[in-house]
Amino acid sequence: MSSSVSFPLLSYADALRFWYDRTNYEQRMARPGDLKLDRMRQLLDRLGDPHRRLRILHVTGTKGKGSTSALLASILRHAGYRTGLFTSPHLVHVEERFQVDGQPILPTELTSLLSEIRSVVGDLPDVTFFEICTAVGFLHFVRRRAEVVVLEVGLGGRFDSTNVCRPEVAIITSISLDHTRQLGNTLASIAFEKAGIVKPLRPTVSGVLETEPREVIERICGERTSPLTEVGRDFDFTTVPGRVVGERIDPMLVTVRTRRRLWSDLEVGLLGRFQAGNAAVAVATIEQLQQAGWPIREEAVRAGLAKVHWPARLEVVRYRPTVVLDCAHNVASAEVLVNALAESFPPGRRWLVFASSNDKDTAGMARVLAPHFAGVVVTRYLGSSRAVPPEQLAEFFPQAIACADPRAAWKRVRELARPDDLICVAGSVFLAGEMKAILSTEGERPGRASSVLAGVRDSDGVS
Repeated sequence: MSSSVSFPLLSYADALRFWYDRTNYEQRMARPGDLKLDRMRQLLDRLGDPHRRLRILHVTGTKGKGSTSALLASILRHAGYRTGLFTSPHLVHVEERFQVDGQPILPTELTSLLSEIRSVVGDLPDVTFFEICTAVGFLHFVRRRAEVVVLEVGLGGRFDSTNVCRPEVAIITSISLDHTRQLGNTLASIAFEKAGIVKPLRPTVSGVLETEPREVIERICGERTSPLTEVGRDFDFTTVPGRVVGERIDPMLVTVRTRRRLWSDLEVGLLGRFQAGNAAVAVATIEQLQQAGWPIREEAVRAGLAKVHWPARLEVVRYRPTVVLDCAHNVASAEVLVNALAESFPPGRRWLVFASSNDKDTAGMARVLAPHFAGVVVTRYLGSSRAVPPEQLAEFFPQAIACADPRAAWKRVRELARPDDLICVAGSVFLAGEMKAILSTEGERPGRASSVLAGVRDSDGVS
């Protein structure tokens, strides 16, 4: 941080109030024309254009962008780089969004940066919550002297406020239907928005498999003279899924074959076959950096993949009964979730705790999830007006039990579940965060990967 302060320093509470009083598209849907970059560029200009002093990996995608960002940041840290990681939303505490070498920004640092931003906003009209969030991230990474930043897109790509950067590599993890009101209702239209992060003469890595969005990405990369590395052509992968055995997790093994070499039997510290694709995209991205002269050794790649920590993505937080937190919040991610539960967890009776946002395909998620659970407890999270009332959710699940809030839902499902059962919490990043906070206050022994940041979440996520 700067050694002197030339602006009024707010209290932590006032700083958060200034921030959260802004238009928040994590709380309400953006309308066509709401998202644009001119205001973001003006704000950064007033702050000295901190993004121009950073080396950035820019990551977007419908699914997997957060996991891929975490995998890349972990590899780069193990390679010895001072690494910034910008992600959204947060699970429990807002400081999680801005990390350097795995450590969230301190509340005092966040307060100072928000005070600085408030002092320059001035006559800029309608600066949004996420624009301020992005500015905080850029400033923090410069002040903390990050050598590389992994920057996750908030929504879409083309008009996302992170898209003011000129990255070392642009990464597109996947394309599926989500946020159709903002991004379009076809895979091609969504791919067009996501591929907005592609920059002229800078490489792009794509994990997109479907023909329609692949063609869009290939066309845009061609138009912008961006060298494209894509799965199924330039790299591929195979996997041996991870498994939960008793109170032990046997890690997933992934083998990635690229045009340059074979990366065999890479351990990945995340559960779910779908994470193999994210790991392969991360490896392909690291190869792009290696070709550009970055000294990243194989040992760093292996250690980074094996030791990654990315909470609430098939995260086992308890045993007896086994409790799994997941952020699945659309039909595609619900399908991935049920497949991963079948593949990586022992058979047995399963219970679902579910909440959803009013802009999601709740009926579609229910059709996917309901057949795989003995019972469903539906609830609503407390920190967003977008939560669907549990009485409405119950209409989508046969014999659902409705509970007013996550704490009541947890109490009810614990009464129903036996020690050999599995409880899965899914439907929303917001629900996962509130449940994680509830579990952290209880005295039961946590399972592996149950690090919890204390605090209160205030906003749900978009992807």
